[in-house]
Amino acid sequence: MKRVLVTGAGGFVGARIMAQLGGRLELIAAPAGALRSAGPEEVERLVEAAAPNAILHTAAISDTGYCQQHPEESRQANVELPVQLARAARRAGAKLVAFSSDQVYTGLEGPGPFDETVPLRPANIYGRHKREAEERVLEELDSAVLLRATWMYDLPGGGLPIRPNLPLNLLAAEKEGRRLAFSAADARGVTWVRQAVEHLLPALDWPGGVYNFGCESDGDMYATALDFCRLLGLDEPPVEKACWPRCLAMDGGKARRLGADFGGTAEGFARCLAAQNE
Repeated sequence: MKRVLVTGAGGFVGARIMAQLGGRLELIAAPAGALRSAGPEEVERLVEAAAPNAILHTAAISDTGYCQQHPEESRQANVELPVQLARAARRAGAKLVAFSSDQVYTGLEGPGPFDETVPLRPANIYGRHKREAEERVLEELDSAVLLRATWMYDLPGGGLPIRPNLPLNLLAAEKEGRRLAFSAADARGVTWVRQAVEHLLPALDWPGGVYNFGCESDGDMYATALDFCRLLGLDEPPVEKACWPRCLAMDGGKARRLGADFGGTAEGFARCLAAQNE
C-alpha cells in the first residue's frame, strides 16, 4: 500500500481524498496550516518525517479574484510551495501529484477543446502562477504529475467541507428568487470532485508531465447551467443568457488513455445525483 502525504487535507479536495481513499492508500495528512508560511527547510522536514512514497498536493489559494488582488500571497501558495515540495519529493524519492487548473487556458482564442500542447498566455494572476508552477516543478522533478483541474462541485453530506459551486449556486438562486447569468460564448467542463478523487489513484502512476483532468465540456456554460437545472428538477431555471467570450474547454484524451475517463459534464452530474440518492 502506498504511503501518501496529503497537503490541504482539511480542504474541499483534500478532505474527500482522506474520506474516499483511506482504505486503498496509507494517507498522512499534513498538519493544518503547517505549509501556509513554511520555508524550504520546514517543507523538507515535513516530507522527511512523513517518509511518503508519494505526495498529493491539493493546498492552494484558488479564488481567482483574491489572487488578482493579492499576487504575493498567490505566488507563495501557488508557485513557491509546490516548487519546494518538488525539491523535497526529489530528495525523498517520492512521486509528486499536484493540482494545476484549467485557468492556464484563459486568454486563448478559438473554440477548443485545448490539449496540453497548446501554447499558453494566461490572462489572470492565478492562471499565470499555475502555469509558472507547472514549469518550475517539472524542472525540479521531471516525474511530477500536474493536473489541470476544472471547476469542481459536490453536494453537502458526510460532514465534509463544502464551498460555492455550480449546483449549489443554482439551488440558492432558485430559492432566493434570483437569476444567474451564464454566457453562451463561455465553454468549460465542470467536474464532480469525488470523480476527480477516484481518478487520482491511476494518476499516482502516470509519467511525469501535465494532464487535463476533469469532465469535458458539453458545450457553452448557458447550456450547461440549463442541463444542471433539468437534472435538479428546477422547472423554472434561475438562469439568463449572457454573451461574454471565454474558452476553458479541455481535451481529456491524454488522461483518458491512462485510465481516467471522466466523460461529459452533464453525465458526471447525473452520477453525482444518483450517488446522493443511494
